[in-house]
Formats: sequence, C-alpha cells, structure tokens
Amino acid sequence: MARKTGSDGKKTATDLRAAATALFAKHGFAAVSMRQIAQKVGVQAGALYLYTPNKQALLFDIMQQHLDGLLGAWETEKLPDSATPLAQLQRFVSFHIHYHLDRADEVFIAYMELRNLLPENLATISETRRRYELVLEGILAAGQKTGDFQISDCKLSSYAIIAMLTGMTTWYRDQGRLSLAEIEQVYQGLVYGAVSGAKTKS
Repeated sequence: MARKTGSDGKKTATDLRAAATALFAKHGFAAVSMRQIAQKVGVQAGALYLYTPNKQALLFDIMQQHLDGLLGAWETEKLPDSATPLAQLQRFVSFHIHYHLDRADEVFIAYMELRNLLPENLATISETRRRYELVLEGILAAGQKTGDFQISDCKLSSYAIIAMLTGMTTWYRDQGRLSLAEIEQVYQGLVYGAVSGAKTKS
C-alpha cells in the first residue's frame, strides 16, 4: 500500500475525509473522482479502498460525522431544561451560528449533496438531521406553551430559523463590515422577532 511517508492508517483516514470534504465542497460530489481524492491525499487510488468501500460511502461518512458531531456538541452546550424558553432559544442561535461557521464545507455538503445519497443513506441522514431539528422545535413548543413565543407552527418555524442561520455560511467573511458578535446580535433579534410577533391568521 502506498502511503505518505511517516503517516499511519488513522492519519490517512483523517486526510482522506478532509480531502474529500474540500473537493466535494468545491467541485460537487458528482464531478470528483476517487483518483482526484487520492492525489490530494498523496496516495495511490487503490489505497483509498482500504479506508472506504466507495465514494458513496465516503459521502455518507462525511455527512454522518458532521451531524453526529453537531448533536454531540449541542449536548455539551445546551442549557438545563429549567432555563426559560427564551434563554434556550438564544443559546441555540449562538451555538448554531458558531458551530456551522467553523464547518462551512461540511455544511454545504450536508445540504447540497443529499440528492446524491442512495435511498438507505438518505433515510439515515434525514433521521439524524431530524433529531437536531427537534431540538429547536422543542424549544419553540415550550415557549409557545408558556406564551413567550407567539407562533402558529413550531415545526415550520424551526425549519425557517435553521435555514436562516445556516445561510450565514454562504456569505460570512471574517473581514466584513460587521464583526461576528455584531452579526450574532442582529440574528438574535431577527429570531426573537420571528417568534414573538402576533400569530398569522389562518
């Protein structure tokens, strides 16, 4: 097996995921070959199959690791259940922004490459994503119950808020007009405004 000098299997596996992530995000899953990934890692194409059975499995692994990491990180960041729904919502907004901005390539792949997953892989990824969506949906439902949030549909509202927050990864730049702290404050206000207004008429 051809490997980089001084590298071991664990490092090669890590390099493989990093290379595939960068290439999929830049060129799209369909346009990237295993040979291109191998070239970026610095190994022969055949060596990649010691770490992944195929490109589809590699895509699935990148998405699943991203979402598992997201859920795991939230478990360490979330407030206790005794916190008010507003405090929990503020923590969720801050967490989501910072976690996703640090992983823009993974976020892009997790959303834009769903169409390239096999049905069974898509079902697994969708279920994992749903677990994260339920976090926000639960916060909104709690606020709706206490009267802190005036929203008509918690599920739809959670989709809209997550989409708005995740969208930052497509345009945020470190040297932009506003600092990240200032942008986060604006987004906190936008989300609060979205959940505290009058209910829409049916």
